[in-house]
Amino acid sequence: MPKLAAFPKAFMQQLCKTGTMQLAEWIELAAPLELDGLEWYAGFLEMTDRSQWPRFRLAVEGRGMVIPMLCCSPDFTHPDANFRQLQIARQLSWIEMAAELGASYCRVLSGQRRPELSREAGVGLAAQCITACLPRAEQLNVTLIIENHYKDDFWEYPEFAQKMDVFCQLVERIQHPHFGVNYDPSNAFLAGDDPLELLRRVAHRVVTMHASDRYLKSGTLEDLRQEEAGTVGYASRLSHGEIGKGLNDYDAIFSELRRVGFDGWISIEDGVEGMEQLRRSADFLRGKISHYWGEAGVDKEAPDR
Repeated sequence: MPKLAAFPKAFMQQLCKTGTMQLAEWIELAAPLELDGLEWYAGFLEMTDRSQWPRFRLAVEGRGMVIPMLCCSPDFTHPDANFRQLQIARQLSWIEMAAELGASYCRVLSGQRRPELSREAGVGLAAQCITACLPRAEQLNVTLIIENHYKDDFWEYPEFAQKMDVFCQLVERIQHPHFGVNYDPSNAFLAGDDPLELLRRVAHRVVTMHASDRYLKSGTLEDLRQEEAGTVGYASRLSHGEIGKGLNDYDAIFSELRRVGFDGWISIEDGVEGMEQLRRSADFLRGKISHYWGEAGVDKEAPDR
């Protein structure tokens, strides 16, 4: 049965930029949610001190959870070879970080979709860099997971492999037992793709999932396209919403994941309106997990919505 984790989406600026929130505070806030784990982010300010990594693992495990996934954002599509080598070195250090935290999964990305970069060149660069990281991941028993991503909080351009066809091409290019997919259905909407079609195309490679729901606070997806390039982080009109109340069909998603035998981690990206919102999202997902992976789950069809 899948396990449930959470990511501190609402507190990224405080944990990664301003330092106005400590990781100990996030752990304590999340503990009452009765989750199985907390997804970690390599860019937390407190993670710059390597000697503290074991302390954070113990702090999470002391509250009855684990750190299953480490969220990282390498930029492998930069045109400068020296820059890419530095990104590979950073990813290797993040793999080591994941292992010390007890995480089985460490995220990779393709990189930024710079205007001058062709599809074939970008896929080639990303595949080359990810492949260079796989021996160390295998050595430490960490699986690299690539997400159909939108845009890192601190990037200027959206994800190079944002579009379904490019993402699937990159995933297909890399065949390795320590490489898989972190599926995020909301990001497919932002790419102008059908999240269920994407899932069907990569379901056999999905090992983790980001559970989220998205909505536009104003305007249209086309307005978002005009705003997203050249703006650091997420566009202002874009917002995470409470899970189960947005655009995603979680019955269809979980039905497909169950069909292919998925039993990995599902990490919640929510809570931007407070911890009660995050609690409601966790309760919603627990109910769906119980429905599809419970004792009678193999006999259940997706209910009418």
